[in-house]
Amino acid sequence: MGVLSRPEEVPALLRLKLAAGRIRRQIPPQDHWAFAYDMLQRVSRSFALVIQQLGPDLRNAVCVFYLVLRALDTVEDDTAIPNEVKLPILRDFYRHIYNPDWLFSCGANDYRVLMDNFRQVSTAFLELGEGYQKAIEEITRRMGEGMAKFICTEVETIDDYDEYCHYVAGLVGYGLSRLFHATGTEDLAPDHLSNSMGLFLQKTNIIRDYLEDINEIPRCRMFWPREIWSKYVDKLEDLKYEENSEKAVQCLNDMVTNALIHAQDCLQYMSALKDNSNFRFCAIPQIMAIGTCAICYNNVKVFRGVVKMRRGLTARVIDETKSISDVYSAFYEFSSLLESKIDDNDPNAALTRRRVDAIKKTCKSSGLLKRRGLRSGEINVQNAYADHDRASSGGYYLGCTVWQ
Repeated sequence: MGVLSRPEEVPALLRLKLAAGRIRRQIPPQDHWAFAYDMLQRVSRSFALVIQQLGPDLRNAVCVFYLVLRALDTVEDDTAIPNEVKLPILRDFYRHIYNPDWLFSCGANDYRVLMDNFRQVSTAFLELGEGYQKAIEEITRRMGEGMAKFICTEVETIDDYDEYCHYVAGLVGYGLSRLFHATGTEDLAPDHLSNSMGLFLQKTNIIRDYLEDINEIPRCRMFWPREIWSKYVDKLEDLKYEENSEKAVQCLNDMVTNALIHAQDCLQYMSALKDNSNFRFCAIPQIMAIGTCAICYNNVKVFRGVVKMRRGLTARVIDETKSISDVYSAFYEFSSLLESKIDDNDPNAALTRRRVDAIKKTCKSSGLLKRRGLRSGEINVQNAYADHDRASSGGYYLGCTVWQ
């Protein structure tokens, strides 16, 4: 049946397709900018759509920022690179962005293309204003140092987990806040709110990507903290086996509950944004994150295949998110969906309810709730929101370290 069973999503899907066409027409003519925007589409279609919300100067800066961090992330993720080679590259990456002659080939598929042609990204970076360059340099330096630290360190405690997510995503929040401020359109957001914006997205991605990450070749790198998963299984990979399904779901619910602690900070950050283009750029991924938490919660399919929001629902989120009222309403609806899936026998049920209640209370107290209809008429909550059990390189969903 596909989209024919949900005709309310067809207009949003069509507008999403038209938006993709507009992106192609907005690409500057120079070769390095053409490469940058083409590469952005190839490594993250959804981010390429979201970035369209921004004005031209800021859009170029954020495009370069994304590709620089994606390249840095490619070095970190390539488990074939010996640590004695990888560590100095991570620590010095912020210097390499100033050098169009620098080259280090790694990664696979589109990520290797990015690395093999990184001179194009450096050339684009060097055309940005000095304020943009300094913000990107600072965050790249700090992120590279943090990644290097965790190459040789396991994520043992929840504090370790928060620290790792800070380095690879919270700092992205810092950087974006600084880029917004550099345009003169926003006040500089408090660091703890910027950090939460990144942590909520990163933790959602880590949860959703369990199976892909645990099966990574030649060896996996996992970031689920031992302090959480060791309550349920002896080894992290045990969560993927059917005989451990009950414990796996309990562990999953524990992880989602941990992520929810950042939601109220995210709402506070978004409510303070003044420029509507900046607002939409930030709000769409955050709604996707709370929606992904809702479909992953209590869902054993996270350990069996790919679980992500339907493309049609994603299109509606992009199409319909225009104001903070839309954000409060979407957070309220997806929190209510998650709440409806809480099992009283789950060991963290009470804590999950408290965190969901806190999110819903924040949304209601805004006085701006309205019915978005993202949940209306849906009965089977797993299938109503999710595409699962089939991977799709063309899917629209958030990914990896930055807002994909």
